[in-house]
Amino acid sequence: MPNDAKKTLVSAAKTEEKTNVKKAAVKTAAKKTADTKTTDNKATAKKPAAKKTAAKKTSVESKVYIQFFGKQVTTKDVLDSCEADYKSNNKAAIKSIEVYVKPEDDVAYYVVNGDIQGKVSL
Repeated sequence: MPNDAKKTLVSAAKTEEKTNVKKAAVKTAAKKTADTKTTDNKATAKKPAAKKTAAKKTSVESKVYIQFFGKQVTTKDVLDSCEADYKSNNKAAIKSIEVYVKPEDDVAYYVVNGDIQGKVSL
């Protein structure tokens, strides 16, 4: 075979080899991308759905007792007495109420809506 024909043949083989290498690289990259997508989809699909757990409110029944001079009253009873006393004398709605218990005087003082004052016996 003549030298020029040999060079042309070798050159063509090298070009074809380069093309094949490029095609293989493209195929490998495409396969990696497909594998990554498949893996991502599988990972996403395998993840269990997040469970929505509603915060459970546990109601604890509690009472606060005030004991003094041989007597015992609950804070709820004192509050109810103050509200009843206020409602018997006033028509305005109660927006806020503050109660001050003074056991030594056997009295609970209250302030309704920041300005109306009163007192009830314990």
